Amino acid sequence: MTTRRARIARRLGAALFVAGLTSAWSAEPVATVRLYALDCGQADVSDMASFADSGEYDGKTGRLVVPCFVIRHPKGTLLWDAGLGDALADRPDGLVDGPFHLRMPVRLVDQLKAIGLAPDDVDFISFSHLHFDHVGNANLFRNRTTWLIDGKELSGATSTPPAFDTDLASFDAYKTAKLTPFTGDFDVFGDGSVRILAAPGHTPGHKVLLIKLRRTGAVLLSGDLYHTVENRRQKRVPTFNTSRAETLASFDRIERIVKNMHARFVVQHAPESFAALPKFPAYLD
Repeated sequence: MTTRRARIARRLGAALFVAGLTSAWSAEPVATVRLYALDCGQADVSDMASFADSGEYDGKTGRLVVPCFVIRHPKGTLLWDAGLGDALADRPDGLVDGPFHLRMPVRLVDQLKAIGLAPDDVDFISFSHLHFDHVGNANLFRNRTTWLIDGKELSGATSTPPAFDTDLASFDAYKTAKLTPFTGDFDVFGDGSVRILAAPGHTPGHKVLLIKLRRTGAVLLSGDLYHTVENRRQKRVPTFNTSRAETLASFDRIERIVKNMHARFVVQHAPESFAALPKFPAYLD
């Protein structure tokens, strides 16, 4: 999101890889799709100015959450976004950098263990985009997990100079992991129940995730299409988005999908959206 955030990633990156993680436990198979919301970090922001290019947040404080999501499907498991990184959990007071005070109260690996999973049990990992707060634990999934990454997003992150602020060390396992690059939309399990949808503008290859659940119905995970509930209501655009025009077009496309499917919309970084989801390890199905 900012050069400052890339520096944070570099401070933490060396501690993120846990060698030899294997499954000493095993989750029971599932008959229907489940959605788990995991706490993968928190951010207190002393000045939210950059989260709207129209001045509404200038000088105002705010709090954001940094979730990860596990989608269990009869055909496999998907991790959507990878949070701030488990190394931050070793800092009781968190990490302050500029306006951001970051904390990681519980490790992702411990949350996975609570539902019978280890990193090597995760079949797919995908990211709404490649900013540091969405890829912090990515390198834990280097062994057998297939990485689903938008080709334009990866190209932008690895270009010289990068198309947006990022830090390759946070997710450099993509070089040796099983990589499935794609463009546009992507049907993860081939049955329409878990679909990655193109929503560029925040970054060149930004995505959202649409999940169809048997009892809950459709759920849309926003990535960083919006950072706050108010930004969604007012269609506010952050100053650090790579394209304002693409952002507005993505607002329109995704909101039409949400309306047509009567989908529940989760603003991933909004504390109230996260709090409204079942408290882990409970899940939506």
